[in-house]
Amino acid sequence: PSCHTTGTMFTKAKQDPAGKAERLAAADGKIYFSYAQIHRTVMGLEDRVREFNPDVIIAIGGGGFIPARMLRTVLKVPILAVSLELYDDNTNTKNERVKKVQWFDETSGVGKHVRGKKVLIMDEVDDTRTTLKFCVEEVIRTNAPSEIAVAVVHNKLKKKEAELPKGVKYFAGEDVPPKWNCYPWDAAAYKHDIAQHEELARICAGEPGPMSPMTCAAAVACAALAGCAVGAWFSSR
Repeated sequence: PSCHTTGTMFTKAKQDPAGKAERLAAADGKIYFSYAQIHRTVMGLEDRVREFNPDVIIAIGGGGFIPARMLRTVLKVPILAVSLELYDDNTNTKNERVKKVQWFDETSGVGKHVRGKKVLIMDEVDDTRTTLKFCVEEVIRTNAPSEIAVAVVHNKLKKKEAELPKGVKYFAGEDVPPKWNCYPWDAAAYKHDIAQHEELARICAGEPGPMSPMTCAAAVACAALAGCAVGAWFSSR
């Protein structure tokens, strides 16, 4: 896990992370993540985010929505949504600059939790850091929070094209290889149903596969026999 703070009194957020990347790419060169894997990683951020103690979460759509909702379960703070676009969804190609598609209304009930408050910005992945930098600077420029932290589920181990402003805390749940990440909420975009996607995620993580009913029955039978054998041994003593 990664936690860094930018600013004159702190060390800068990593621009060239050197953590260990353990996941393997699937046959198509992409890395798949399951809902369970993402949930475990997000829960791993809890203690560090609690220490920051945000008043509100700003989720960057669409990848930051589900991780933010997972984190909200334990933090019990409201969520605001913004939508920024760096990659074209139709072509999966990078735009020349970040597009501001949707922003929140500061006069709304939840929107009032930003100005002069502590804000956590959440996204699913820190790739080039371009979108994160844009979002942080836009929140500072338009909504003037007292303090900002950034949390991402995954930090790609690659050179970053942007740097977060000074004083911004940074939390990453897991360092991952610089491959194309495939998330379960996008399974249909890769022509998979959710079961196929979750199986690919299991393989990428090197996790053992589920037992078949026959294998499971055999394991139960072996355990029962072992228990009988141990019981007979003690009875003979």
